[in-house]
Amino acid sequence: MNDKIEEIKEKLKAKGFKLTPQRRCIIDAMMNSKGEHLSSEEVYNIVKIPCPEIGLATVYRTLQLLDEVKIVSKLNLDDGCCRYEINLDQDSHSHHHLICKECGKVIEVEDDLLDELEQKIESEFNFEILNHDVKIFGRCKDCK
Repeated sequence: MNDKIEEIKEKLKAKGFKLTPQRRCIIDAMMNSKGEHLSSEEVYNIVKIPCPEIGLATVYRTLQLLDEVKIVSKLNLDDGCCRYEINLDQDSHSHHHLICKECGKVIEVEDDLLDELEQKIESEFNFEILNHDVKIFGRCKDCK
């Protein structure tokens, strides 16, 4: 985990920012919630326990900064609020999300299911694909 924190410090430093105690607390919360898709308010509720002086506005601004620096990914899961997840592997495509329309559960699909389609698009349209974002809506096994 210390290697990841050093990597994050370097990314922030390269953009002219420091790893403040508040930012570190938010990053720790995100790292401890890997695989979850947290709203700003959920992050705030987690970080206000170890860091009671932090304000919701600081959490909003920090998450926005961390998204810009590509430390977290901002997700719109069509549930009315932006969600965030830690994003420390910059070399890979975004993973896919299966979203249950009944209970709101989000299931991550780590496999890149679009390799063949991407290759076809790149060759037929001479278009370099950098990334993609796939959300599939339906009902999870518990709600079927």
